[in-house]
Amino acid sequence: MSPGLSVKMYVNEFHENVLGFCNNIYNAEGGTHLTGFKTVFTTVMNTYARELGILKEKDANFTGADIRNGMTAVVSIKHPAPRFEGQTKTKLDNQDASKATAKVVGDEVVRYFDRNLEVLKSVLSCAEKAAKIRKTEEKAKTNMLTKQKYSFDSNGKLANCESRDASKCEIFIVEGDSAGGSAKTARDRATQAILPLRGKILNVEKARLDKIYANAEIKAMITAFGTGIHEDFDISKLRYHKIIIMTDADVDGAHIATLLLTFLYRFMPELIKQGYVYLAQPPLYKLEKNKKVWYAYSDEELSKIIEEVGRDGNNKIQRYKGLGEMDAEQLWETTMDPHHRILMRVTMDEETTSELDLTFTTLMGDKVEPRREFIEENAKYVQNLDV
Repeated sequence: MSPGLSVKMYVNEFHENVLGFCNNIYNAEGGTHLTGFKTVFTTVMNTYARELGILKEKDANFTGADIRNGMTAVVSIKHPAPRFEGQTKTKLDNQDASKATAKVVGDEVVRYFDRNLEVLKSVLSCAEKAAKIRKTEEKAKTNMLTKQKYSFDSNGKLANCESRDASKCEIFIVEGDSAGGSAKTARDRATQAILPLRGKILNVEKARLDKIYANAEIKAMITAFGTGIHEDFDISKLRYHKIIIMTDADVDGAHIATLLLTFLYRFMPELIKQGYVYLAQPPLYKLEKNKKVWYAYSDEELSKIIEEVGRDGNNKIQRYKGLGEMDAEQLWETTMDPHHRILMRVTMDEETTSELDLTFTTLMGDKVEPRREFIEENAKYVQNLDV
């Protein structure tokens, strides 16, 4: 058996890309050869970190993930009798592959870094930054979960409902204090909770985890929902079976709704999969004539109403620029009353997951070129441009 190791490269980014091959077959799920590589590389780098004084005696070792942040590596071995888990050969199972890879990598890594001290320091600096971010994330997560254990209404922004029956309860995520005030007055206190957010929330597609966990608006939502996130997510603890995103019917409102959906898709996808997430549909227009009132939710609907009531000087048409322009009674009648409102349920399934993932990455990620290409390809389909 002959292990081989490609050129390794470190960059100023915080992700790893380590690929494994056996007899020129790509092992998508890794295997014992990658285990041996990762284990010995972590051990060697922690030894160097202590020798150079980067890690003090009282400090815990860097984790493997800390050290491999920014790494690109290909581990390729030749084995006379490879054994794989399953029929697809995606994961190598030979135990001797781990030992052989560890021996070769251990010797060659030490030989290389002994001759390239500055490169070694750069690698350890990257590991140090990664460890700092990890500890910040863990601390933020611990603080967030600890706060969550307190009273049901510990979230200062949340105007909670009286019922504790999740199947009957719904929470409106509202844009701004003005709309939040109207919504709090309009709501049915028995079953409707209101969570006002200040402006646009963090774009989680671009932000680091420590920034996400520390964001006040995101923490408010996590605490209000009650489910936790990531490995702590428990949908049985969900406090509201309708999570309703209620934003202005303009470009800014659509952007805020998209940011909220990005957060829910990335951190709480089960809420979408199980049909708990909705978009409220506030009206665009109010038409008054002879003390009668009509609400229109689109330009087409407004035109239809005008045709029915007639065009004359008695028509008073108001274009709503935001939810804050409605008083509590209007907001209840048009957007919050379960008997008259229009809600759009947000759905997804396993078949569309990869397409959705690409869409969120393209439109909300930090790479400009794919987004520009998407806009150029789809600009011809725009019908109502808000400028």
